[in-house]
Amino acid sequence: MNSENINQNWKTAYRSFYYAGAEEPDDIVLNPATTALLVIDIQNTYMAEKDSVEETMRWNPFYRRMNDVVIPNTADLISECREKGVEVIFARIACQKQDGRDRSLSQKKPGFNYLLIPKDSDEGQVVPELSPNDEDIVVVKTTDSALTGTNLRLTLRNMGITDIIATGIFTDQCVSSTVRSLADESFNVVVVDDCCAAATDELHRSELEIINMIYCHVVSKEEVLSFFKD
Repeated sequence: MNSENINQNWKTAYRSFYYAGAEEPDDIVLNPATTALLVIDIQNTYMAEKDSVEETMRWNPFYRRMNDVVIPNTADLISECREKGVEVIFARIACQKQDGRDRSLSQKKPGFNYLLIPKDSDEGQVVPELSPNDEDIVVVKTTDSALTGTNLRLTLRNMGITDIIATGIFTDQCVSSTVRSLADESFNVVVVDDCCAAATDELHRSELEIINMIYCHVVSKEEVLSFFKD
């Protein structure tokens, strides 16, 4: 966890105004048979250098967090989940049409969120360190939420999944949108702090505080692994 929460566990960290005085939540127990790990949008396009040196330097803290924390931790979590028999699912932003006309409005707007990533392009693939296995489910989305506009909801219900471990980028965008959608569909969600990133640490921390205790519980990688009971 970050320095502001280093002396707290998941039951007391990331408390917003709404939950500052709330009772500690009950212990979480995860059953591998009914749990899925969801890795959101950790794709090559987000790890590429920007068009200018200045812009690349501005994003360097994000790259450092991804390379030093998020990608290694997510790789470890994927490995641990596979060993436990937890379903591993990837969501990635990509469009079916080369001209991107199947994209949602949010991905057609000018600015950072403008994304034209054909589904077979290299930039749209999951980073090599986390490459999906043949048995892993991969959903392609043209929306921020991995649940909206895909068959993920149906897939999870078909497999009897009730609990989701959410990881990925960006904490304040696609991760948050997905978590909120899952919560609205009555899935139990935990978000893994040290397997997520936003463009800045401030945005990351702020969004975790906003969604914690309402739409999910925010935990560390080590904490989520302790939720699986033999």
